[in-house]
Amino acid sequence: MNRVIFLIDGFNIYHSTLELRRHTGYCTKWLDLASLMKSYIHLFGKDAQVQAIHYFSAIPYYLSAQDPRKIQRHKDYISCLESSGINVELGRFKVKYVYCDKCKSMVLKHEEKETDVTIAIKVVEIFLKDECDTAVIVSGDTDLSPAIRKCKNLFPAKKIVFCFPYARKNKELASLAPGSFSISKKQYIKHQFPNPAVLKAGKEIYKPKSW
Repeated sequence: MNRVIFLIDGFNIYHSTLELRRHTGYCTKWLDLASLMKSYIHLFGKDAQVQAIHYFSAIPYYLSAQDPRKIQRHKDYISCLESSGINVELGRFKVKYVYCDKCKSMVLKHEEKETDVTIAIKVVEIFLKDECDTAVIVSGDTDLSPAIRKCKNLFPAKKIVFCFPYARKNKELASLAPGSFSISKKQYIKHQFPNPAVLKAGKEIYKPKSW
């Protein structure tokens, strides 16, 4: 049996939905990631089985003053993911001051910088615990490259594949992990939560109008 675990970079796939909307006009933020990931299990052989799906993100609380509903939409979506069986791991945003050439001063920025490190650590953990045979990383972030190279050296019997979000394919990562593939816009459109999404406890969550 080929035990497969998916590890999803939440912000990487979120920004890919924004690009898809710019390119096609389709808004696909209401993405059913469990359904989407399972639709690719056939790529890993007849004996492949989904062992787990992990989703890594962070809630931008710093935006609550501008739009409190944005935070609630994010939380509602996470509830939908958890109800579908996905393991959600939340990081945090870091405050950073950067120099602005336009205004000639230091400005405050918020950056989510922990996701790539958390994903890398998780890959090491699941291989050490022998929880899977294949790790599928849903991201196009090259910051993952050093960790993936090390994992391939430490765990030669394990397989690592990248599943690139729409418009996020990266040649460096593709060469590092043979067998990597991209998610098509049709798959984004096809794998959407129902509206409303009904959680396991029976609560109904409606798709935001802007989504």
